[in-house]
Amino acid sequence: MSSSAHAASRRFQTPNPYEKLFGYSRAVRRGSHIAVSGTTAIHPVSGELCHPRSAYHQAVAIFAEILRAVQGLGGTAGDIIRVRMFVTEGKDADDVGRALREALGDVGPAATMIVGARFVSSEMLVEIEADAVVLVRSTFTQS
Repeated sequence: MSSSAHAASRRFQTPNPYEKLFGYSRAVRRGSHIAVSGTTAIHPVSGELCHPRSAYHQAVAIFAEILRAVQGLGGTAGDIIRVRMFVTEGKDADDVGRALREALGDVGPAATMIVGARFVSSEMLVEIEADAVVLVRSTFTQS
């Protein structure tokens, strides 16, 4: 990648040890587009998995981290246009879907859920990634 293309990107990093270990960013913004990496319920500081037995609580924690990343790059929940959810067990699909609804309300992003995923730890039940497009918000008010 050229240095000018690299400079055009803004990155959102967390203390999550895997970001540094593997050399990636939690999220990257280029222009109006924000791409959020696949996110699991790894505590961003300790590196420990949160809620190892609950797909619902993992998904709630994941959506909170995704929203934090999007907001950290100037976006809002309403800017999220797509989510991709990877779940280990079909029995957890409804709980993960419920967490999506609770996190994004009526935003209604495009969404995909893939069941049968395997992760680096057997206690990881969910991984979610997201894309957002930040629209220019007008400050014009009509009198």
